[in-house]
Amino acid sequence: MILPSMYRGGATQTVPSPRFRPGQLVRHKRYNYRGVVADHDPSCQADDAWYFKNQTQPDRGQPWYHVLVDGTSSATYAAEENLIADESIEPVQHPMLAMFFEGYCEGRYVRNSTPWMGW
Repeated sequence: MILPSMYRGGATQTVPSPRFRPGQLVRHKRYNYRGVVADHDPSCQADDAWYFKNQTQPDRGQPWYHVLVDGTSSATYAAEENLIADESIEPVQHPMLAMFFEGYCEGRYVRNSTPWMGW
């Protein structure tokens, strides 16, 4: 997708399409947790304090994902480069599943219309 860049003299900026969709099962490459994508942002929307507090600082210009972590009550915010598709069809266990999903079918959750809480 190409979006016009505001305040840059009409220049355009390429925004990568997200590789993962809400409801898709993913696994974190570094930390090996698995979870389900609840939502995504076209780029990192976290503030500088949050971003620089992390051990690594993946490129902010790539898609970032809100992931409900399996077997916990945690949600993470992960850069696309740190995620891979989880080939397992096992459902995840998370207390917020019913808030964002209306069902589970063939290894994928069905997203409802409840918006992610945002930053």
